[in-house]
Amino acid sequence: MTTELPRFRVVRIIDRLNIGGPAKHVVWLTSRLNPRQFETALVSGTVNPGEGDMSYFARRAGITPIVMKEMSRELGLRDIVVMAKLVQKLWILKPNIVHTHKSKAGAVGRVAAIIYKWLTPSALCLRPRKCQILHTSHGHIFHSYYGPAKTWLFLGIERALARITDRIITISQQQRREILEQFKVGRPDQFQVIPLGIDLDETPRPGCHLRGQLGAAEDEVLIGTVGRLCEVKNHAMLLEVASRVLATNSSSPLPARFVVVGDGHLRNRLESRVRELSIRDKVVFTGFRADVLSLYSEFDFVVLTSLNEGTPLSLIEAMGCGRAVAATEVGGVVDIMGERRNWQDGFCIWDHGVTVPSRDVEAFARALVFLAKKPELRRQMGDRARTFVRSRLSVERLIRDVETLYRNLLGTEVADPQAAAEAV
Repeated sequence: MTTELPRFRVVRIIDRLNIGGPAKHVVWLTSRLNPRQFETALVSGTVNPGEGDMSYFARRAGITPIVMKEMSRELGLRDIVVMAKLVQKLWILKPNIVHTHKSKAGAVGRVAAIIYKWLTPSALCLRPRKCQILHTSHGHIFHSYYGPAKTWLFLGIERALARITDRIITISQQQRREILEQFKVGRPDQFQVIPLGIDLDETPRPGCHLRGQLGAAEDEVLIGTVGRLCEVKNHAMLLEVASRVLATNSSSPLPARFVVVGDGHLRNRLESRVRELSIRDKVVFTGFRADVLSLYSEFDFVVLTSLNEGTPLSLIEAMGCGRAVAATEVGGVVDIMGERRNWQDGFCIWDHGVTVPSRDVEAFARALVFLAKKPELRRQMGDRARTFVRSRLSVERLIRDVETLYRNLLGTEVADPQAAAEAV
């Protein structure tokens, strides 16, 4: 006799499927939850002009998002229309769980969800609908995004939204500490840490041959960075670092080339800065590349200079490809670096690479020279990084963690739905 599993409806909401880790995250969760127990709909807004669109990634996974063209990144009066449409959509879909992702969707989505919960005749008896409200914070906007007044406003909104949220999911322990302890959002019992996961079976495209495309010499170190060209990623700092690493007036300039993968509204400004620094021949902007997974293995190591992060998918992908990483010590970066091994010359050496205090250009330059001159150490770091990602950061583990959370919140006693479905 086969045990009949309870089936639950999940509505997942994200502001837009722009290029980045959150877009992949929501597509994987929408397409890979156990279909015998979860029916998932993905609601998305529109991608802003100048941003790369990852709708292709959803289509490739067999997902057709419900698109609300009024929903975008910025807050505005049209968000009233967005909330009304979301309430209408929730009324039709009748979810057991509403799960929002990122700040903007977290705001309009959670307000719509609480309206949906109480927009029922049983509310007259103070009994709302049974619907769990969850929010995943892929990062936060409490510093390095906006000015003091706007940041204060958004922090106040997030504190208020926490009161109507059943679970707040962070993607690293460090992020949980920042949001809960430093910024005083939510209560300890609301939080659950679920690290990111990546698809380890995603196959890089063959035949990239980036070094040949760039005309790079065999002894040139290829240093790559992957991400949106926006303020919080702080590519301006990377260019200042590059100018020091490549300094032609030094006695022994480092033979290196920097490859910037990604696009965004700052590209023209950053390319102008490259010309001002006279490093035009040594810094390459590739724009968005659909074959980005193939590029990681072409780099000698991968860098990140962000001012604020959750857990950067680009570093996880690079580590999964066996590459050492160098990053500013922000957000959840330290949670993926392994064991701290040594501190020298202003930077920290870890199992999987090096970290530098945020905005410290001189220390970052020294850290890159350190890695560039130690190919055997880079290889060892990359090997450890690959093992770490494969053992702890797979998409299968991510799916299991989220399914377990959902079942616990919904009160089902089925601990292993597949085993239960096959029980006789």
